[in-house]
Amino acid sequence: MRARAGVCLIVAATVACGQQWQLALPGYHYEFPRDHFSHSDYQTEWWYYTGNLRAADGRRFGFELTFFREGVRLTKQQAAESDATWRPDQVYVAHLALSDLDGREFYHTERLNRAGPGLAGSSLKERRYWNGNWQARWTSLNSGEQQLQAVCERFTLRLKLRPEKPLTIHGREGVSQKGPQAGEASHYISFTRLAAEGQLEGWNGRSYSLKGLAWMDHEFFSQASGQALAGWDWFAVQLNNNEELMLYRLRRKSGERSPYSSGTFVDAAGRTRFLSASDFVLAPGTTWQSAASGARYPVEWKISIPCLGIELWERTGFRDQELFSKESVTPTYWEGAVTYEGHEQSQAVKGVGYLEMTGYAGLRNGAQR
Repeated sequence: MRARAGVCLIVAATVACGQQWQLALPGYHYEFPRDHFSHSDYQTEWWYYTGNLRAADGRRFGFELTFFREGVRLTKQQAAESDATWRPDQVYVAHLALSDLDGREFYHTERLNRAGPGLAGSSLKERRYWNGNWQARWTSLNSGEQQLQAVCERFTLRLKLRPEKPLTIHGREGVSQKGPQAGEASHYISFTRLAAEGQLEGWNGRSYSLKGLAWMDHEFFSQASGQALAGWDWFAVQLNNNEELMLYRLRRKSGERSPYSSGTFVDAAGRTRFLSASDFVLAPGTTWQSAASGARYPVEWKISIPCLGIELWERTGFRDQELFSKESVTPTYWEGAVTYEGHEQSQAVKGVGYLEMTGYAGLRNGAQR
C-alpha cells in the first residue's frame, strides 16, 4: 500500500484553490522509464526503499530511505507573489532510518525542502530523485539498476541495487484501490527483489561492507483514503524460495478490517497474483509499547493465505524501530526490519522483509502522529 506514513504529509503550505488534481483511475497506461519519475499532475508521490543487509562479519542492518513529493496548488495571487525559484508549489520530504539489529540501535532523521535552485526534485532527464545529498540515481533505465546515497551526521550509506525480477504493478486495472470512491486509489509499482551491495561508513566509528536484499515502492495518487480509516499494517516479504508477498491491512476506526485491504503474490518467475482481502488473514500477536509515543504496536504477526497454502510467522529481534520526533512534519509510525518463517504447500520457508504500522500513536495536536 505504502499509503505511507501517511496519507499523507503534514506540510506547512497553502492548499489549492479551485484546481483539480489527476486521480488514480482504472485503465491507466503505464509507460517506462517515464513512470519511474515524477507525476506533478498527481498531488502525492513517493519512492520508498527498504532492505535487510549483512556485513562481512555477519552484523545485520536494516535501512529505509524514502523520498516524498507533495504538490500544492497556489492561487493566482500567491503564484504572482512567489519568487519563481522558491515557489512552494512542490514540497519534498525525505526519511532516513538505520536499524543496527545486532547492536540494538535505531537511528532516524528527515529533511524538508522546496525544489529551490536544485535542492530537491525528481527528474527523468537527470535519472534521479533527491533531497539535498540524499538521492536515488538510475545508472541504467533499461535494467533498472540504481544507486542510493544518504549522508547524515551519524553515517554515510551508499548502495548499488540490481533488480532480480521485473517490476510489479499492484492492484487491478492499473490501480491499487483503497476505498469505494473513484480515485480513492493509487498507481503502485514495486521492485520486490533488489540485490543490494555497498558501504556503510562512520557508524559508531566503524565502516562496513554490506550485501543483502532491498525492496522499492513507488506510488502516486491524489485522493487520500477515507476518513473512516485509523491506519494500516503493511508487509513486504522476501522468501528464500525466490517468492515475494506484499500485503496490507487497512484498519477502520471501528476496529474492523477494511474490505479494500489487499496484496500481491510474486512467484519465482516474477508472475503476479492479486490477493483480495478475503484471500488472507493477518493476525496480530505480541505487542511492544514505545516509551517515546506511548503507542503499542503488534510486533509479531501470523500470516495465513489458504489459497496459496502459505502460513508465516513474522517476528523482529529488535522492537524499537519507531520513527518518532516531536518536531516531525510527518506522522509517527513503526517501520522496521523483520524476519518470516513458516511453510508453503508443506515446504518450510523463511525470509526477510519490512513491516510498517501506522495509526497506533493516536492523535497529537489535532493531527495523526
